[in-house]
Amino acid sequence: MAEAARTMQAEQAALPPAADPAAAARARFRAVGTGYLRFAQEQPGLFRTAFHIPGDMTHAAAETAAGAGGRTPFELLGAALDDLVETGLLPGDRRPGAEFLAWSAVHGLAVLLIDGPLRGLHPTQAQDAGRQVIDMIGRGI
Repeated sequence: MAEAARTMQAEQAALPPAADPAAAARARFRAVGTGYLRFAQEQPGLFRTAFHIPGDMTHAAAETAAGAGGRTPFELLGAALDDLVETGLLPGDRRPGAEFLAWSAVHGLAVLLIDGPLRGLHPTQAQDAGRQVIDMIGRGI
C-alpha cells in the first residue's frame, strides 16, 4: 500500500505548477487515479498483495500503508476530493462517499488491465482508458 501511495505522490509531484487553484485541484485528482493505475500496471504482484488485507477499512488509514508524505492511497484520494470541493469543482453535498465511487471505478479498471480481459490492450489504449475513466469520474461525482 505504501508503494502505491509513493507512486501516486510521485505522479502529483511531477505536475507542473498551476496558477489557477481549480486547475491545480483537478490535476491533483487526476494524478491520484493515474498513479494508482500506473502502480497496478507496473507492479501487478504488489498491487494484488496490497488488497489482500483485512475485510474492513482500518488498513486504509494505517501508518504502514502511507507513502513518504504520510498519507495512504485512500487518504490521497480523499485530499484530492477535498481540494475539488474547496475550489468549487465538486459541490460539497456530493463529497460524502465520493472516494468510494472514484476508488471503485479506478480499481475496477486496474484489475481488468492486469488480470482481466483488458490485459492485452496496447499501453496507449490502456492509458486512454485510464484517462477516460478518470474523466468519467470527474463528470459523475
